[in-house]
Amino acid sequence: MKIPMFALIFLCQLYGQSLCQNGSRPNIVMAMSDAFDGRLTFDPGSKVVQLPYVNYLRELGTTFLNAYTNSPICCPSRAAMWSGQFVHLTQSWNNYKCLDANATTWMGVLEANGYLTKSMGKLDYTSGSHSVSNRVEAWTRDVQFLLRQEGRPVTQLVGNMSTVRIMDKDWENTDEATQWIHQRAASSHQPFALYLGLNLPHPYPTKSLGPTAGGSTFLTSPYWLKKVSTELITVPKWLPFAAMHPVDYYSTCTKNCSGVFTEEEVKRIRAFYYAMCAEADAMLGQVISALRETGLLDNTVVIFTADHGELAMEHRQFYKMSMFEGSSHVPLLVTGPGLMSGLQVKELVSLVDLYPTVLDIAGIPAVGVLSGHTLLPLLSKASTFFKKQHPDWVLSEYHGCNVNASTYMLRSGRWKYIAYADGLSVPPQLFDMTRDKEELHNVALKFLDVQAHLDKLLRSIVDYPEVSTTVHLYNKKSFGAWQHSLGRNYSQVIANLRWHVDWQKDALANEKAIDSWLSDSL
Repeated sequence: MKIPMFALIFLCQLYGQSLCQNGSRPNIVMAMSDAFDGRLTFDPGSKVVQLPYVNYLRELGTTFLNAYTNSPICCPSRAAMWSGQFVHLTQSWNNYKCLDANATTWMGVLEANGYLTKSMGKLDYTSGSHSVSNRVEAWTRDVQFLLRQEGRPVTQLVGNMSTVRIMDKDWENTDEATQWIHQRAASSHQPFALYLGLNLPHPYPTKSLGPTAGGSTFLTSPYWLKKVSTELITVPKWLPFAAMHPVDYYSTCTKNCSGVFTEEEVKRIRAFYYAMCAEADAMLGQVISALRETGLLDNTVVIFTADHGELAMEHRQFYKMSMFEGSSHVPLLVTGPGLMSGLQVKELVSLVDLYPTVLDIAGIPAVGVLSGHTLLPLLSKASTFFKKQHPDWVLSEYHGCNVNASTYMLRSGRWKYIAYADGLSVPPQLFDMTRDKEELHNVALKFLDVQAHLDKLLRSIVDYPEVSTTVHLYNKKSFGAWQHSLGRNYSQVIANLRWHVDWQKDALANEKAIDSWLSDSL
């Protein structure tokens, strides 16, 4: 592949130093957090919470202002990042159905081309993980019932002003990563690639709801809460229920957000979430400090990103699983030798771009079919020719739980277009992102020509009605197989999943709704 190699040569000539110093390829370190709102990495969002190490990367490297997840949920998003392919191509439909364990990843390619590689922390891109409740909720999203699947979002304050380490598992993995960096510094003959996956700032499971509960507790200590400028916390506007898009209404209900929330309660949830982001930032800082202490930072490309964002009560929702900005907009900051400092890139990019970018940085030609495009030209003063190689749109799609229709988001220019299912049975949404940053005004009917243009572009990228049909059939087949495997225990097991409170109010009607769904043809 000639363009990536030419880009590297161009950078060498331009800066007098390339990504490869002293004839060696650069080290690559990626830190990926879980549920980090990308809008916190640049103004005005960056003012609400102190993130010194994100700011460090912003000052020394490049910040992508319009970076998106390719699927706003953990496993499918990570599958896209690791494989460089859109989720419909790998059929990563939900947290249970993602990549095969032997799938080709950019880390594997680096290892095959002479890099010493190490991955630790949260990986979550292969099939078979997450709870039974999570997968059943995804399979049955087309069933005609409305059951609360999550705990109501709550906050919990622990410790005192001296309590720094809250998420123990993340800190253990961060300690392991920094120890590995120090050990690696002793034998620097081989370039290395290190991946650290963090759980923060993903909300914690609510223990009172039992072992299968999802993450609905925003938990932090006074130490981290002090990093938040509470006076800058906004209370998001909510549409009345009658004005909500039907899919958004379904999400609000299944996420247990349809009840009454006081303004103080909403602000507190948002403050605790920001504090959790500050703790994640400190872990990033520990990795950066280890690189600096070992003298490796000058020849290391550092990438910080996330699998998706967090709504934090925007649009009367928490969690992710939505194409609204809080959920779909991710951080992406890159710094390293030969790359620009203090650069803010406005081009639309997404997580599938990281696969070809990492290989480009390492000088390795990418092979096979990739959905992403290298970002290396956007990190440099390369010519306009190079910058035009990157598409002027991004695609995100969602097929999992808490949303009752396959969802496809196309960002292009000032517009965000969201199509559902077969493109006919559920109305689309269209937002003007320059005039309506809060995404409260669906203008699909007002700008029919724009809607038609974007729908045509979307269909040229993915045959979304066909993909929706494929997912629908997969859901039925998977649920039917699971139901059959339980035999006589089925009724008891399904009644005691996370939706058990609502299920048991009318278990017979719910079982009939499932039977009707299974028997219906497309």
